[in-house]
This record gives sequence, structure tokens and C-alpha cells, in this order.
Amino acid sequence: MRVVFLGVGEACDERYANTSIWLRTETDGLQRSVLLDCGFTVPSLYWRQTTNPDDLDALWISHFHGDHFFGVPALLLRFWETKREKPLTILGQSGVEDMVRRTMELAYPHFLQKLMYPLEFITAEPTREILAVGLKWQFALNGHGQRDLAVRIEDGAHSVFYSGDGLPTPETAALAEGCDLVIHEAFRMEGVTPGHGTVRECIDFSRRARAASLALVHLQRDERKERFSDILNLLKGIEDIQVLLPEPGDELNL
Repeated sequence: MRVVFLGVGEACDERYANTSIWLRTETDGLQRSVLLDCGFTVPSLYWRQTTNPDDLDALWISHFHGDHFFGVPALLLRFWETKREKPLTILGQSGVEDMVRRTMELAYPHFLQKLMYPLEFITAEPTREILAVGLKWQFALNGHGQRDLAVRIEDGAHSVFYSGDGLPTPETAALAEGCDLVIHEAFRMEGVTPGHGTVRECIDFSRRARAASLALVHLQRDERKERFSDILNLLKGIEDIQVLLPEPGDELNL
């Protein structure tokens, strides 16, 4: 499984695009391509990676804040422009279909009916285990200001946990158990920010989950500027788990 960190930033960062992860793997002899979240600054990053309109199999939306899904209309529009015909699966919590359709109608009125490819919506909830696009999907409720679902994706050989936004919870800790990679929002190095995680919390979370590695994303822009060296020094002292602070475009092969 190849993990591409398209963006690693928060909503208002002028230097780092919104957090979005592109997963590429193979199951049953077929290539699989999944995008985790698609904020307003993400589509151009995705199109720098591939111009094939049929490449993407599925889109995951963790929650409905703009930096996690307002890029969806532009993504769907370019698929239409480039003559995509392959179905696109969109997964998210209850209301995902209505939210995508209303947002698309607001951004590009009457374009949904012009799409030459079907949108297939799948509702994700913490009690559900889903098999979609050749992958196993599981979910847990995170601790965020808006309802946010963390997701675990498995291809039969590797597993990735992605938090979306929010504080770790006992449910997300159970979901992340034994994952090859935990990708977690870490808004600040430490302290309390309601609805957001910290670097220290994410490290402890990954240890408890016995994850092989941790990637920290969605760092608050001023925290990144002012405490970056402190965070790096903290990470240098971690020996029992691999901790990454990825830059946009970084890739990881599991």
C-alpha cells in the first residue's frame, strides 16, 4: 500500500494545503485508489498526481467542515470534463449523499444531472463494517466539534487508520489497534484545544494502539511556525514507534 500525503495543513494555513491522503494498493489483482478527505485546496494536488479520470475508486469524507469536503464539487466537475464513465464510490456518515448533492448544486448548479458516471453513496456508522472497492472499512466516533468519523482501511496485507479531525477516544483507540499506520490530526504540540488532538496525545494514542507508525497532520499554522523545532526535538526522542511529520507530497510505502 502506498500512502501519499497530498496536503497536511489545517483550514486556514496559507502555506500548507488542507489535509488529504491518497491511498493506492492492489486487491484481487486490481489497482485500488482511495482519497481520504477533499477540502477546498485539495483537487489541484490530486490532479498533479494523476490526470486519469478513471483512477479514483472511492472518496472518504470524515466530516462536513469545509477543509475536509468543500473540494468535492471541483473534483466531480473535472471528472465530468475529462469524460469519466467509471462509477465513483463516496463514503461518509449519515447525510453524506444529501450534503454532497447540495454542495455540488450550490457550486455548479444543474451539473449533477450532466455527470456521465454514477455516484454510489455508502453510509458509514460506527457499528458498520463495509466491504467496498475491494477494501475493508471500519469506523469510530472521534471527539470533534462537529460529528467526525475516524476510519480504518485494510487491503488484506496492510491497515491504515485516519482520524479526520478530533481528540482520540476509547472507540478510535480500539479501531486503530495494531494498524501499520496511524494518521492523526495533531493541532498543537500540547495543551488543550477543544475538539482537537495534540502531538503528545497522538504519540500516547499510537502506543496504546500498538501501531507500527504514526503520521502527524493538520498542525495549527502558528504552532508549525513557532514550535516546529520543539516538535522535532520531541520526535527525535521517540524510539519505540516511528513518528513522521510529513510534508506535502511525501510518500510512504507500507
